[in-house]
Amino acid sequence: MRRTLLLTLVTWSVVFLPGMAFAQSGTGTTNWVGPFAVLAAGLGMGLASGLCGLGQGRAAASAVDAIARQPGAAGRIQTVMIIGLALIESLALYVFVIAAILLFVQPVK
Repeated sequence: MRRTLLLTLVTWSVVFLPGMAFAQSGTGTTNWVGPFAVLAAGLGMGLASGLCGLGQGRAAASAVDAIARQPGAAGRIQTVMIIGLALIESLALYVFVIAAILLFVQPVK
């Protein structure tokens, strides 16, 4: 436990302290919107992609299981599955649009 904490603190100091040491002393106010917009866009897209992938895998697995139980209803199950997969994918596309807006729209100065 102590070794993990020490390793974490050393890693943080190596990553964050040089940025503070070489930071430019500004005369005006600093704009923090840009860096946080990049972080928000990256984290949002990563979460959306991963969770949508898990959801699509689960939906396909459930559809295959349902088709195996009732082969006669395969057409209806497949149709519902494709509609569900399209809706799941649309959530990832919405997050992509929001991430693109965060990255490319200039913040108000």
